[in-house]
Amino acid sequence: MGIQSINPVNGKTVKTYKEETAQGITKKIDLAHATWQKWKATSFEERTSCLNKTARTLRKYKEELAQLMASEMGKPLQPGRDEIEKCAKVCEYYAQNGAKFLQDEPATTEANKSYVSFQPLGIVLAIMPWNFPFWQAFRFLAPGLMAGNCGILKHASNVTGCALAIEKILLEAGFPKYVFQTLIVSSKAVKGIIENPLVKAVTLTGSTGAGMQVASQAAAVLKKSVLELGGSDPYIVLEDADLDMAARICAESRLINNGQSCIAAKRFIVVKAVEKEFIKKFKLQMATKTTGDPLDPATDLGPMARTDLRDELHQQVKDNIQAGAKCILGGAIPNYKGNHAFYTPTILTGIKKGMPAYKEELFGPVALVISAKNTEDAIRIANDSPFGLGAAVFTGNNSLGEKIAREQLNAGSCFVNSLVKSDPRLPFGGINQSGYGRELGLYGIHEFVNIKTVYIQ
Repeated sequence: MGIQSINPVNGKTVKTYKEETAQGITKKIDLAHATWQKWKATSFEERTSCLNKTARTLRKYKEELAQLMASEMGKPLQPGRDEIEKCAKVCEYYAQNGAKFLQDEPATTEANKSYVSFQPLGIVLAIMPWNFPFWQAFRFLAPGLMAGNCGILKHASNVTGCALAIEKILLEAGFPKYVFQTLIVSSKAVKGIIENPLVKAVTLTGSTGAGMQVASQAAAVLKKSVLELGGSDPYIVLEDADLDMAARICAESRLINNGQSCIAAKRFIVVKAVEKEFIKKFKLQMATKTTGDPLDPATDLGPMARTDLRDELHQQVKDNIQAGAKCILGGAIPNYKGNHAFYTPTILTGIKKGMPAYKEELFGPVALVISAKNTEDAIRIANDSPFGLGAAVFTGNNSLGEKIAREQLNAGSCFVNSLVKSDPRLPFGGINQSGYGRELGLYGIHEFVNIKTVYIQ
């Protein structure tokens, strides 16, 4: 049968790809290693030039790539264009800052000369999901290639076309052949790839379960891993918050990528004094979004990426309603023609401890509203989660918001009066079951280098 990409709008096969053989995988890794021997010796100027050309090439094909995402995983065109622009910006960011981030750092010791040098590791395996098929890959590619590493990508099967497009873009931009390669393989092949002695590290964005499996496989052969996993991000709405702004931003964050984002808002923890008013405004914001064909410019929300993911989400909604939650919006599979993966924007209220949604991640356009007695109770509820990716607080008191974000919320990224988002200039990652390590910024480029001490007496 091969690996298939299926259009979630109509269930039709976009394309079927032949899976790599074990020999083919080994050959690609060998080619990557041979290329790395030369690539690691290139100048920062050469790497910078390739990254800047990549940014221009991405923008050149922006419309085509947005349409590819729409057909493979259902992303509407404008968010698709925005994703490509973000990829271009991360390339430009590391082109501009990479050499500075990787320059030797002098150290004062008893030696005649001592310093810290940042040297590339070699081949880094990236295991990436379908939800942001270009951004997830470029988040690892831009700093990794700037650092002098080579990359191999095991992308989600349903976005294989996007994965191959990335390879073509990098070649057109002037990167040497085999510096980056796509492996068309199923998840069963990952363990063997990690165990290949020429592969030096692995980065994964995906579910907590997948992260645990890959982390254990990498640890078994003593290889570095970085994991960006699931999240159940809390957004706290305090009594003094601007409720119109909060409702608008909360709806936007919950529905980004049709709710299929690790860092999308999931739990809305609202102090009781403003709960009714917030829910009223929030429901209005959620209900006015247009669901439809992602190729239609009027569409706000496309389908979910696959029908099985939609069905799993719908079952979670039904389970929580049975457990006592109240559905005040959506909660249904819309009546579109064909084998589609659409799901309506949904709000569940009355979420309490003991219900499945209190701890689970719901990966789709479903918002969970939890009532809190006061500020302290809201913070307690926010932290009562196995995850720790992102969090936000809405308040009219920025000093209080900063204190809560900095000192009291347990997450890798904490925002005040704003939706949580990744930014090339800022480190991104989680704690607890949301993973470890950081991508982006200074810290992201240092994850996959040998931080080497040089001491000369």
